Amino acid sequence: MRWSPFRDIDRMFDENFAADVDFMPAMDIYQDKENVIVETAVPKVDADKIDINVENDVLTISGQREEKKEVKREDYYRKEIREGSFSRSVVLPMAVKGDQAEASYEKGMLKITLPKADEVKPKKIAVKVSGK
Repeated sequence: MRWSPFRDIDRMFDENFAADVDFMPAMDIYQDKENVIVETAVPKVDADKIDINVENDVLTISGQREEKKEVKREDYYRKEIREGSFSRSVVLPMAVKGDQAEASYEKGMLKITLPKADEVKPKKIAVKVSGK
């Protein structure tokens, strides 16, 4: 991971504005020619406990990871796997067609494919040659 002077500021804002959630999953956002793709790791979360919303090119992913009841909290030596509710909102890097988004979930990875809006897709312009 590259160093960024703004990472701590971003982290501070994320922590302060997400005070009502138990954790925020890490997220990768990239693009191909037609889509913006978002991948986030949400292991041990049932797919039916994940909510995905896109509004004004802001993607929000939220859900719930159930807490294990068979182990008492005081019996842990170390507890790093977060449980409870999560939520993450990000402004997408470009306009998308949110109503055409698709999501898949496999082995703890959530993948959301958001088609780019037509106005941001690359357009090929033909060059007309005029005769001399």
